[in-house]
Amino acid sequence: MVQLFCKGLVVGFSIAAPVGPIGLLCIRRTVAEGRLSGLATGLGAATADAVYGAVAGLGLTAVSGFLVGQQFWLGVGGGLFLCYLGLRTFLIPPATQTAAAAGGGLVGAFLSTFVLTLTNPMTILSFVAVFAGLGLGGGRGAAVALVAGVFAGSCTWWLLLSGGVALLRTRTGPAWMTGINRVSGALLFACGAYALVAGLRA
Repeated sequence: MVQLFCKGLVVGFSIAAPVGPIGLLCIRRTVAEGRLSGLATGLGAATADAVYGAVAGLGLTAVSGFLVGQQFWLGVGGGLFLCYLGLRTFLIPPATQTAAAAGGGLVGAFLSTFVLTLTNPMTILSFVAVFAGLGLGGGRGAAVALVAGVFAGSCTWWLLLSGGVALLRTRTGPAWMTGINRVSGALLFACGAYALVAGLRA
């Protein structure tokens, strides 16, 4: 079980580490609202990854089949949300100081990223492939250990990312934060547009 947990740890970290739309959102929120908001954003993604990992690892074929079948609507919804976030990030000027980490703000950051990550049901197929490659065959206990490792590895990455960005934020000025807004906003919008096109073609 320990060995499977460690394997899951590596898998979770590796899946989370590439900077995609969720990573950009984590960076943006850390810059604008502080480390806790960025971490809450990352934890939302890590929780969604764990949910999909559990579906794949525990063999919940009915659930996975339904979600993959709804790929069109989930993709369109996620794409529109990313486009909205991109435009909002691009147009709104950066905050001059870190916003207070209100409880509602942290919950909102967590839930929005959790839902956004769930709009990509193909993640289930990725976990199925990874778990098969790892030779998962030890029953539910093995699946739970592997999924727990995935969650821990993903959380580790988001903790490192939000902490690193928060550290850099204290050493930079408004011009740097404006640049982050412009670049991350444009990239988020591009990711949303791509998701919309891919969903319409599916």
